[in-house]
Amino acid sequence: MTMGGGRPEELPAKGERIAKRLARLGLCSRREAERWIAAGRVAVDGTVLDSPAVLVGETARIQVDGERVGAAEPTRLWRYHKPRGLVTTHADPQGRPTVFDALPAEMPRVISVGRLDLDSEGLLLLTNDGALARRLELPATGWKRRYRVRVYGRVDEAALAKLADGITVEGVAYGPIQAVLESRTGANCWLAVSLREGRNREIRRVLGALDLQVNRLIRTAFGPFQLGGLKAGAVAEVPAKTLREQLGEAESDADRRR
Repeated sequence: MTMGGGRPEELPAKGERIAKRLARLGLCSRREAERWIAAGRVAVDGTVLDSPAVLVGETARIQVDGERVGAAEPTRLWRYHKPRGLVTTHADPQGRPTVFDALPAEMPRVISVGRLDLDSEGLLLLTNDGALARRLELPATGWKRRYRVRVYGRVDEAALAKLADGITVEGVAYGPIQAVLESRTGANCWLAVSLREGRNREIRRVLGALDLQVNRLIRTAFGPFQLGGLKAGAVAEVPAKTLREQLGEAESDADRRR
C-alpha cells in the first residue's frame, strides 16, 4: 500500500463520496468515516486518503486499516428492544456493556438509528446502512418518536400542554413536544410523550424543568416502527417489503415539510 496521503490518481469522474460509500457498507456513519479518513485509516486503490472529497466508483478497491472492505450489502433494518444498563456505542471508554455486545452472534455489523441513553429502554432501530441511519435521524424526515415516561412529582397538565409550543431550558431551545398524563399512582405518574427531534436527554431535561424527575423512560415507537411485544434484549428484522414501503413514505413526508 502506498502510504503517501492524497487523492488516488485514477478515480472515476463520477461516483459517490468515499464517506457515503463506507456508510452504505454499514461500517460507520458518514461523520465517523470522515474522522477515519483524517486519521489516515482509509485507502482507495492503494493510496491513503487525507480528504473525504473523493469520489469512488463501484470497482474501487477500498481498505480500512489495511483490510479490504467488500461491496455494499442490501439495506436491512432491525427492531431491537434495548434493556436498561446498556450504552449505545460500539466501544465505551468506561468499559460499560454496550448494545452491540449484547446482540446475537449471527447479526451482521450494524449501527443504531439515533441513541437511547444508559437508563433508557425500548425500541432502538439498527441497520447495516449508515446512510439510512443518518437519513432516519434527521428531523426533516418527520418521523415521531413516542415514549412512555414515568415521573416523580406533581404533574401540571397545563404546563405539559404548553410544551407543544416548544420550550427553552438552560439556553437550549427545544421544539414542540406532545405530553399527556396517562395515569397516576401515588407520587408517580405515567406520561405519553412524542417528539420529532429527540436531542440528547431531551425528555429528561424538559420534564426536569417542570420539576418532574424521570425514573423510567421507554421508547415505544420510531416513526411507523413499533416496539410491540418485543421482549427486552430481543431483535427482529423488518421485512424488506415493509422497509421499502416505509422509506417511500418517509421521503414523501420530508418533501411535504420542505
